[in-house]
Amino acid sequence: MPFISAEVRKQTEIAAAVAEVERISAPDVAYIRFNISEDWSGDPAVYFRVMLSDQAAQNRLLEVAELVESRLEDRLDYESMGLRAYCHYRRQSDQARIRDKEWA
Repeated sequence: MPFISAEVRKQTEIAAAVAEVERISAPDVAYIRFNISEDWSGDPAVYFRVMLSDQAAQNRLLEVAELVESRLEDRLDYESMGLRAYCHYRRQSDQARIRDKEWA
């Protein structure tokens, strides 16, 4: 069996969870992007960038955010991965105006 680094395993596991959460959260969630890096205190962290439909962001932001975070937590054991999780949200119309490449 070939050696697979812990970082690659984490990326693969997170990507699979993200794909599933995107699927079951549509149409409220357009997509989710993520990256693994250090947080402000130097601890390993996963940062989720969640792109919401304008309607979901305007009418049900808290509800949708809680659902997304709960669904991710149900699928990922952050503690065993040695990661802290952070979620950030943006509306599609804001992204269309801002055109932030990190959110694309």
